[in-house]
Amino acid sequence: MSIPSRYSVAIHILTILDMGGEPSSEEIAGSVGTNPAIIRLLMGKLKKAGLIQVRRGVKGSSLARSPKEITLLDVYRASEKDESLFLLHEHPNPECPIGKNIQEALEGILDEAQTAMELKLGEYTLANVTGDIRRKINSQKGKALKKGA
Repeated sequence: MSIPSRYSVAIHILTILDMGGEPSSEEIAGSVGTNPAIIRLLMGKLKKAGLIQVRRGVKGSSLARSPKEITLLDVYRASEKDESLFLLHEHPNPECPIGKNIQEALEGILDEAQTAMELKLGEYTLANVTGDIRRKINSQKGKALKKGA
């Protein structure tokens, strides 16, 4: 079980907007490796959540807040809405003692895990992501210069 990739794609979009100016959905899709329609769909969710501003025209998207003010929890909530990380299977056998009780037994545990994940995501911001990427890019440039010397 995993969080759908739309969450990491949403972070990717925000990172590009923070680091790369105002690219078109086609340019963002090229970086993500997906269809521009998917990018536009996610950008609509990010706009609705107040994380980006979108202006008319081919290019015209930008962050609505500082990267330090956009938590990874904000992005999770924008891209996943009310979807929980953990979903219980829907039709356990009520005649089976385990099937009859499994959902109730798991419910509290999975709720706690969801809360813990959300608390952790709230500790990180878009600035953490872009800062890490900038360090990696600079390190790669330094290694390339050393190889060329």
